[in-house]
Amino acid sequence: MITQYDLALKSGLGLRLIRKIEQGKTTMRMDKVNQLLALFGMELVPVAKTYHNE
Repeated sequence: MITQYDLALKSGLGLRLIRKIEQGKTTMRMDKVNQLLALFGMELVPVAKTYHNE
């Protein structure tokens, strides 16, 4: 188990932001998301939306 404090230290993000994310923050800068996801070997990338004709 990792604490919020440890996650903030390892990710380089502020403890305040880590707490807000855990509380359900719905808007964030993509670079901050990727900074956190990098700890888990992941990255958020934009993907073109596809539409299907019905």
